Amino acid sequence: MSFATWITFVIAASIIAVSPGSGAVLSMSHGLSYGVKKTSATILGLQLGLLVVLFIAGAGVGSLLLASEVAFNIVKTVGALYLIYLGLSQWRAKVAVTGDLHAQAALPSGGRRVLTGFLTNVTNPKGIIFMVAVLPQFISAGAPVLPQLLILAVTMCTIDLMVMHSYAFLASSMQRFFRDAKAVKKQNRFFGGLLMAVGTALFFVKRGAHVTN
Repeated sequence: MSFATWITFVIAASIIAVSPGSGAVLSMSHGLSYGVKKTSATILGLQLGLLVVLFIAGAGVGSLLLASEVAFNIVKTVGALYLIYLGLSQWRAKVAVTGDLHAQAALPSGGRRVLTGFLTNVTNPKGIIFMVAVLPQFISAGAPVLPQLLILAVTMCTIDLMVMHSYAFLASSMQRFFRDAKAVKKQNRFFGGLLMAVGTALFFVKRGAHVTN
């Protein structure tokens, strides 16, 4: 892979990472609720999900998935329902009151946060569509595919890791405004509503115009 190809991918990956989506909403939500350090587990899960999507697209499985309307609709429905479930769970989340009477969202286990991040990215059909459309442009057919995929995967995850932590940091900087139970409930409902809206929007995602039925 030439340096020019790689730097072009860096630019494309940066645009993809910065673009608001379910991962960004989740990172901000957990950053505001739990702080940056605890949100790292969520972001780790997002990267694991992103790796799966990258290799699905790179291995050509994504193209096969997009070629089947039934398979695509199944993935789309699962992803949409999961985000709606996630949003509803946050909307209804319990609020814990600490010893100093400050309120905070009840903290899920580290494994639960990793799983939440993983499922958020791996069930996102928009991610698969985008990767299937973009990734092949940076892979040379005349060279071994796996090393190229590894380079692209490490690059993409490194960029996304930094961007998601930035989102979490920006959100966590507002924690001082969400100290009482009423404010935390409003925060949960705001981000829960956003996740449900993103999930609902997935129902309207279509396969690429270049894909035939």
